[in-house]
Amino acid sequence: MTTLKIGALAPDFNLPDQNGKIHQLSDYQGKWLLLYFYPKDNTPGCTIEACSLRDNWADFGKFNASVLGISADSVASHAKFAGKFNLSFPILADEDKSMLKNYGVLAEKSMFGKTFLGIKRSSFLVDPSGKIAKIYEKVKPTEHAAEVLKDLENLSSK
Repeated sequence: MTTLKIGALAPDFNLPDQNGKIHQLSDYQGKWLLLYFYPKDNTPGCTIEACSLRDNWADFGKFNASVLGISADSVASHAKFAGKFNLSFPILADEDKSMLKNYGVLAEKSMFGKTFLGIKRSSFLVDPSGKIAKIYEKVKPTEHAAEVLKDLENLSSK
């Protein structure tokens, strides 16, 4: 999937969130950052994953960690999604797919016999110095928050 490797510098980005606020990698220097990529707002798996991260938000704070969701949906779509599920973290609109490409999460998918380029559900845990500490290529929406928190606990204690 991705050509990014653990220990590499995370690619920079400059994208608006659901409120139109621009976010860049440098905004999170000195903090842990989970970049989670998901296919589409308001779909079952994406909603489960977002709500699980929301429900564990306080635990991420214990590790000085921030969470950013990223998909190709619009700012308006993200605003509705975040409002509907009371999300406590920014979700970024990558409508031109630049960040998706830089992180290598666009992949050929198929549904109902048709193939298309879609977003592979995956995440990157970036350490406080901006390097990739962990890559999650096969994310299970119901388990992802707990998995990342366990990794944060292990990586923070080193």
